[in-house]
Amino acid sequence: MKTLLNLIWLLFGGLWLALGYFVAGIICCLLVVTIPWGLASFRIASYALWPFGRTVVDRPGGTGVFTLLGNVIWLLVAGIWIAIGHVVTAFAMAVTIVGIPLAIANLKLIPVSLMPLGKQIIPSNSPFVTAYRAS
Repeated sequence: MKTLLNLIWLLFGGLWLALGYFVAGIICCLLVVTIPWGLASFRIASYALWPFGRTVVDRPGGTGVFTLLGNVIWLLVAGIWIAIGHVVTAFAMAVTIVGIPLAIANLKLIPVSLMPLGKQIIPSNSPFVTAYRAS
């Protein structure tokens, strides 16, 4: 079922979302100072390409002053606009019954698009999912 949902997601927006995050990652990596945001953008791009069956968790040891500062800068510069885009497209996808799981997946992308630093994407059937969420 995850594969079918991922294929539908890929056709109806996932490819374009991932491409947008990938281009943003390239731009951020070209500007040397913004390489951490570029790497985070690549991480989100892979998640936006194939979201079903994976989940976002806090990276162990990924919470610190620099992570918080970087996330605040990201939130002010790009995160809020990306989150608004996800809400609008989730609403458009939720209009149809088939699109409801896609809308939910789109809403799952909002937290990581708002605060991408200090996050890790792992398979949702991983035995470490509960261990990561506990911290």
